[in-house]
Amino acid sequence: MNVLNERLTLQAGSLALLTAVLWGGNSIAIKIALDGLPPLALAAARFLLGGLALIPWAFFSGVPLRPGPGERRGLFQLVLLFVAQIYLLNAGTNITTAGRSTVFISTYPFFTAVFAHLFMPGDRLSSLKIAGMTLSFAGVVLVFVESMTGGRLGYLPGDVMVLTSGLLLGARQVYTKKLTQYIHPARLLLWQAALSLPVFILLSALLEDLNTAVISPGIASAIIYQGLVVAGFCFLVSVTLLRRYRASRLGVFGFVTPVVGVVFSAVLLGEAISATLLISVLMVGIGVAIVNTET
Repeated sequence: MNVLNERLTLQAGSLALLTAVLWGGNSIAIKIALDGLPPLALAAARFLLGGLALIPWAFFSGVPLRPGPGERRGLFQLVLLFVAQIYLLNAGTNITTAGRSTVFISTYPFFTAVFAHLFMPGDRLSSLKIAGMTLSFAGVVLVFVESMTGGRLGYLPGDVMVLTSGLLLGARQVYTKKLTQYIHPARLLLWQAALSLPVFILLSALLEDLNTAVISPGIASAIIYQGLVVAGFCFLVSVTLLRRYRASRLGVFGFVTPVVGVVFSAVLLGEAISATLLISVLMVGIGVAIVNTET
């Protein structure tokens, strides 16, 4: 199978940067919305809105939405990866801070680089990229050390869950690129939402107490942001870009996500920003940038 790996244009780079900035608000929106909905129910609400937002795009694209015989297996595998990744992100963010969650989920670009090196022809790691990954991992380890030495052990389970979500997101980015070589992005995203939605609803009904659910204007706004902005617009742009450009190269723009997330976590949620967390943000961001530098 031939894989598209075109050189990134200014327009494509600008769109990738915009999505990275918008993703910086995702952990904050999740944290706010979790005050009203449990993690699985929140995922269901988010991707119901995201799926509805994608329908007009799919309609005007004129692409047949029925999956072909050779597409079903790939879509089901993608959905399994997707459900696990989103659950870990929501559940992990629920028991750590939004700022820390942003740092850990922002590790996904170098996981993307690793999986791209292993599974995507023409998207290889170099010594410089390995050095960048080492720097980013050191930044993540720094946050863990702060937890263990600073009496913040309560954050550790959430931190580990979000870091694992970042790993799965990296794998999902590469697998999505592979699938979009023969599945149109509109069809892929709609089936991802359509197949994952009943799974989130069923698991929420079985495992969560929905009697405590509360919807306030702030919580509703946070859900809308996740659904329409992130699961709608950002997913649409990202999948479209992944189809044409290197998965690892697009990740360079992810270095702004932890910066945006940590700053706005402090501004909007009043979360304290320790010197260690700031250093970690810089290490993760610089490392991600190095990992995705063309050599």
